[in-house]
Amino acid sequence: MLINHDTRCALDVVVDLVNTAPEGADTDGLTDVDALRGFVERHAISDIGTLGDRDLAAVRTVRSRFAEVFGAAEDAGGTPRAAELLNAMIAAAGTTPRLTDHDGYDWHVHYFAPGASVADHLAADGGMALAFLVVAGERERLRRCEAPDCRHAFVDLSRNRSRRYCDSRTCGNRLHVAAYRARRREAAG
Repeated sequence: MLINHDTRCALDVVVDLVNTAPEGADTDGLTDVDALRGFVERHAISDIGTLGDRDLAAVRTVRSRFAEVFGAAEDAGGTPRAAELLNAMIAAAGTTPRLTDHDGYDWHVHYFAPGASVADHLAADGGMALAFLVVAGERERLRRCEAPDCRHAFVDLSRNRSRRYCDSRTCGNRLHVAAYRARRREAAG
């Protein structure tokens, strides 16, 4: 699957946003405005003004909508639900596609309106990136880690759609080592 740089960056932001409150966990990586500011800076999200508590609440709402899209993507036949969620999110963000070149990047498309809030920015760009996957028939690439104690979101961009873990070096390796040790204990006795 061919994904352009902008779509890939938007997907990375969506995944990171969803993972600030992993499914089934009682943690929240967006506890305050400073955490939101750190998120914005880490992802070099452009055209963002002063952030406040309203922005934090709105971004948390966008995060929950993205999490719902991942949930719909996991359901057999979940494409209509994913499309419904994305259509609502993109419409509410007031998408205004426009070509731009800034900060040393070549021409690319921004889907958010100039002066949009950070939540609308994330909903528009991230929603469109997810919409491209749905349109391409690649909804099943939106996944949750199969490690039972993780459940982080990720986008499987492997050629054969075989990725099972958010990070093979941590979750995947940990489960493989545990399975190996269990086999050894069983063989010993």
